[in-house]
Amino acid sequence: MKDKNRGIICIILSAFSFALMALFLKLSGDLPAIEKSFFRNLVAVVIAFIMIIRSKEKIQIQKRNLHWFILRSLFGTLGIFCNFYAVDHLVLSDASCLNKLSPFFVIVFSYLVLKEKITPTQCACVIAAFVGSLFIVKPSFAGGMTPAAVIGFAGGMCAGFAYTCVRKLGLRGERGPMIVLFFSTFSMLACVPYLIMDFHPISARQLFFLVLTGLAAAGGQFGVTAAYTYAPAREISVYDYTQIMFSAIMGLLVFGQLPDMLSFVGYCVIIAAGVIMFLYNKRRGGN
Repeated sequence: MKDKNRGIICIILSAFSFALMALFLKLSGDLPAIEKSFFRNLVAVVIAFIMIIRSKEKIQIQKRNLHWFILRSLFGTLGIFCNFYAVDHLVLSDASCLNKLSPFFVIVFSYLVLKEKITPTQCACVIAAFVGSLFIVKPSFAGGMTPAAVIGFAGGMCAGFAYTCVRKLGLRGERGPMIVLFFSTFSMLACVPYLIMDFHPISARQLFFLVLTGLAAAGGQFGVTAAYTYAPAREISVYDYTQIMFSAIMGLLVFGQLPDMLSFVGYCVIIAAGVIMFLYNKRRGGN
């Protein structure tokens, strides 16, 4: 199997895992977002550590890549915090839409930072996928851009830059588990000061769903890390929009939420963009 197809599979699995993460996060109940983020990353740290130990590889990074690790972790953590803030202060559809800007920013930053070329067809497919996501989340943006909306927009941008750093680290020979371990540890430690000042007790049920949240998040993180080490962002980032469809299906099955006609239009636009992207890349060379 070609690396490009491996990347596509990994990013779709990642999208499914992140949709599960959101489902479990909602089921975990009323807890501060940063506290949820701590448990999300704690599980990822444990899993990444176990994977590295089992592979009998050293826990180390190349010094020449340290700044890319720091950038990936810093912007990834900021992206998480901004997204949680947006969810807490905006209409949920607005926050979801702003978070789904990250694949678009991956394309932009891959061009600016990694110097990866973008063809008009690839650019059009990414834009089409973004438009499709608007049909699904139907943002209101009533009253203009509020501070929370600006923060949500910044969160999507930060996540896009973080994923671009993942691609750079993969190109420079860093392993996926090490990238996840460094980021998750960084993000977890960033939550500690808040937990010390304002920790909220957790019930057994909440702990159960928080552990599931962490497991799903770890699966998503490993998936997206593997995806961007296998293939350029311009070829696979569009498939990250499948998370919206997975979330809609889970919402129907668990909460009885039936998507409306506009949502179905969005699904069609996103799937069409993905198929066109795949066929275009296949025609340009390789399966």
